[in-house]
Amino acid sequence: MKDFLLVMVSAIFINNVIFARFLGICPYLGVSKKLETAAGMGLAVTFVMTLSTAITFLLHKFILVPFRIEYLQTIMFILVIAALVQIVEIALKKLSHGLYQALGIYLPLITTNCAILGASLLAIQNKYSFVMAVFFAFCSAIGFTLAIIIFSGIRERLEFADIPEYFRNVPIALITAALLAMSFMGFSGLVK
Repeated sequence: MKDFLLVMVSAIFINNVIFARFLGICPYLGVSKKLETAAGMGLAVTFVMTLSTAITFLLHKFILVPFRIEYLQTIMFILVIAALVQIVEIALKKLSHGLYQALGIYLPLITTNCAILGASLLAIQNKYSFVMAVFFAFCSAIGFTLAIIIFSGIRERLEFADIPEYFRNVPIALITAALLAMSFMGFSGLVK
């Protein structure tokens, strides 16, 4: 139980995929203008990251390692992630067309979201068990979702703030992202 708690705190706060590992920056900056789309992206990433890590872990353990073709790991993992994203895209198109349109180009970009591939690779690199690997991926996705929701909430409020012209839009977003990353660094002493 202690190991699960350590992995959870580490994946969500200390080694956050966005703030500590710098993975998934494209959707973090691109989809975070509105809280609704940020939450939708967070849910989509959570689903894809958790499920893809489970599938890629099994693929690695039962196909790549026994046949000694670990060098195909990245290609195989990307194919699994791409297939899952297609499933999410089809489901969102049927279940929530508004969210599907709001996510726009960023939904297919989940396929190349390095946070998802990174979670799968980190789970194997850290030599987690299957259950721990899936839990790690889920917690990493929760960390991604937390980061993007906090950031989108701040960006929505910044639209009504009196910001100098040269700092509007992208510059203030980057400054805000840097301040958020620094605030998450405060958790770094919690777990070794």
